[in-house]
Amino acid sequence: MAEVQVEKLSRSFGAHKALDNVSIDFPDGGFYALLGPSGSGKTTLLRMIAGFDFPDAGSIRIGGEGVERVPVEKRRIGMVFQSYALFPNMSVADNIAFGLSVRGESKSEIAGAVQNALDLVQLGKLGERRPHQLSGGQRQRVALARAIVIKPRVLLLDEPLGALDKALRVDMQIELKRIQREIGITTIFVTHDQEEALTMSDRIGILRDGRLVQEGPPEDIYDSPRSEFAATFLGDANILRGDATEDGIRLPDGTAIAAGSGVRKVAGAKVSCAVRPERIQIAEAAGADQASGNLLRGRVSKRIFAGNSSTYFVDRDGESIKVLVQNSGAEKLAEGANVVLRWSPESTVLISS
Repeated sequence: MAEVQVEKLSRSFGAHKALDNVSIDFPDGGFYALLGPSGSGKTTLLRMIAGFDFPDAGSIRIGGEGVERVPVEKRRIGMVFQSYALFPNMSVADNIAFGLSVRGESKSEIAGAVQNALDLVQLGKLGERRPHQLSGGQRQRVALARAIVIKPRVLLLDEPLGALDKALRVDMQIELKRIQREIGITTIFVTHDQEEALTMSDRIGILRDGRLVQEGPPEDIYDSPRSEFAATFLGDANILRGDATEDGIRLPDGTAIAAGSGVRKVAGAKVSCAVRPERIQIAEAAGADQASGNLLRGRVSKRIFAGNSSTYFVDRDGESIKVLVQNSGAEKLAEGANVVLRWSPESTVLISS
């Protein structure tokens, strides 16, 4: 296995800058998610690590070796595409064996390696089937087995779960994580799905317009986003804007909001803060106690029921604040009800625009 290091990587296609001075370290044996909207540069970065494309500037090192000009077949990379790219006229076993056959491995070595790969992805008895005889999840496992049977230094996954339905996608998230942990391979995973990134990765890099916005462990980025984009792209967040104070932010109506962390600015400067919907407590204004913490008043404009939870939209001075509440016997608040919102300063993060 090998650490991957990308330093000051840039790539342009005509006037469009797909990657702009991006530097990331992908730890040896870790599971790293590249997250971002369409056109953010995440697939371009993955293709350059694989060797399908070359940078205009910057360096790529795998296991300490510079590979930015090394052709794809010499990088020892395993890759799984969203389409799986299986050969329809070959059996499952022959699909998995293809890379080893090209390398000239002996038939006995290939047979043993293929069976081990099939067992690892829990398809041990399906080697003679053709791809069209498999479910979507099984085809995804075959593509994964084909990528890892060659014993690559790095495994690259380009939205491999995007073609699966939600229930199967969740199951495959668990399986992918299990397999990655079992073989201990450095894995870089491209996705636009926030939940996948949070569920599967050890670290996340968020890309936007070819630049790295923020990177780190999922919990750190979720709890301490540095920008409005990071706060709203990874999870959901309420963004409040106003003027900086010594301990937080003052809203346009004069309400003071205390913030426990984030980017401090000089008093009076324009600043924003982020608050996750699940961190806010909501109660009817009548009879609400005077507990400590940040407080806002408003009116329920809408409630969306989602089984185990409900989302309330609370109007306040022309802006809408989201509140996520678990449906665990809590009293339902009616649309039009006057409410009080409370949350702690520790749940408030000052961010840049």
